[in-house]
Amino acid sequence: MHLLELIEKTVTGLGYELVTFERAERGLLRVYIDLTAEDAIEKGQVTVDDCEKVSRQLSHVLTVEDVNYERLEISSPGLDRPLGKLADYVRFAGHEVLVKLRLPMPGTPNRKSFQGILQAPDGENLQLEFEGKEGPLMLDFTLADVDKARLVPQVDFRSRKA
Repeated sequence: MHLLELIEKTVTGLGYELVTFERAERGLLRVYIDLTAEDAIEKGQVTVDDCEKVSRQLSHVLTVEDVNYERLEISSPGLDRPLGKLADYVRFAGHEVLVKLRLPMPGTPNRKSFQGILQAPDGENLQLEFEGKEGPLMLDFTLADVDKARLVPQVDFRSRKA
């Protein structure tokens, strides 16, 4: 079983979503997890307890499967969560995102970076509403066109006290 499949099966089996993982220097295996869409509504964000739970289980699985690593790090994806799968674009439709394309799109010469409101996908077709020089414009693209995409952090510094 490939490392991606092994990690994803373990993480999803515990009720979380695998955002991404990376192998870093000195044997570090870093895994980013998120709550499922349903759990995010109820619980909010990934907690230290969530990371500990995944770390404990994944370390056992990696040992049994004889995966070579020195350290395991489990983390939330952060406020600027990356979008990678089509399911991410469905889940975060209506949110503000920053999309960097591999190549400029027709009608947007020399421009590859766009920030705007992600629209609900239509099959494989993705759309982003952004502000152009002439006003609101719609960018049509596919997952294959995307180099990187991230949520734009929304932070409210106002007090929650009434």
